Amino acid sequence: MPSPNVLITAASRRVPLVQAFRRALHADGGGRVIVTDVNALSPAVYAGDRAYLAPLASDRSYLDEIFAIAHAERVGLIVPTIDDEMPLFASAADRFLEDGIRVAVSPESTTSICNDKYATCTALAAHGVAAAASYLPREIPSPAPLPLFIKPRFGRGSVGAFPVRNQRELDFFLTYVTTPVVQEFLDGPEFTIDMLCDFDGVPLAIVPRERVVIRAGVIDRGRTVKRASLLQLAEACAEALPFAGPVNLQCRIVGDRPVIFEINPRFSGGIPLTIEAGVDFASMLLRLARGQRVSPCIGRFRENLWMSNYESSVFLNEGQVRLEPLRRAGVAEVA
Repeated sequence: MPSPNVLITAASRRVPLVQAFRRALHADGGGRVIVTDVNALSPAVYAGDRAYLAPLASDRSYLDEIFAIAHAERVGLIVPTIDDEMPLFASAADRFLEDGIRVAVSPESTTSICNDKYATCTALAAHGVAAAASYLPREIPSPAPLPLFIKPRFGRGSVGAFPVRNQRELDFFLTYVTTPVVQEFLDGPEFTIDMLCDFDGVPLAIVPRERVVIRAGVIDRGRTVKRASLLQLAEACAEALPFAGPVNLQCRIVGDRPVIFEINPRFSGGIPLTIEAGVDFASMLLRLARGQRVSPCIGRFRENLWMSNYESSVFLNEGQVRLEPLRRAGVAEVA
């Protein structure tokens, strides 16, 4: 059986995700959670069992560094967490698997499409999935079907995203937003749908969550919602695009129909609510990585469970912060 150790990359502020995997490992007989980050002061660095400094995903040595860490720590599962690194890990998934390491990442074609908001909606619409009408600047109809919504085509975290109410705003934001994509304005309640697929692309769990209050692009207050149309939308997306591991789908309900506007093939920031609602994605993913069978549990979760987030802090004495690498064997340890 593969090693139970888990490596979470670019851990940053994802303390709840690290804790979820630690709990899952403890309940399953043991194992360690190793994390990487570019900053030794990132809070998740101190939530794992061990942590390593790693270069940016744009660095040419990034995958080699991660491979060295995973090999040295006898890792059986790697969990990438940021959009930029998903295509990299997807392209190298077979290399890691040859060393007995599963990477929780969707196929390279899917990760590339999902990193491109225009390509995402275009691909879904081509498969008959309800997706926001999306335009590149040269494709915007005349007159423009206002109101609209504009954002970076390759952005994340709601940075640079703006509603557009008139032609003057449209003209301005087309020059202000870097590599923009323009979408129809979806006026309705916003939802994230957490979905976990096995390594053959079969959906195992789907948990919709209403994003009642959003802060910096992440759910601040929200609740689980059991609605058939949302479950069916996620299943339709899984038929249109091959996924593996965690996925979160962003949609709004317009009238009585949910419409997708973005997909992120990774863990969402609101995953603690899904886990607390009774669907432990971390535990299920560990079992998948070990080659164990995991039965689908779609629709089986606690409905109308609310989550209200708050800030927490990590306090470190001077000697506990290690900014310099402690050893070098293809890896650099920070904690």
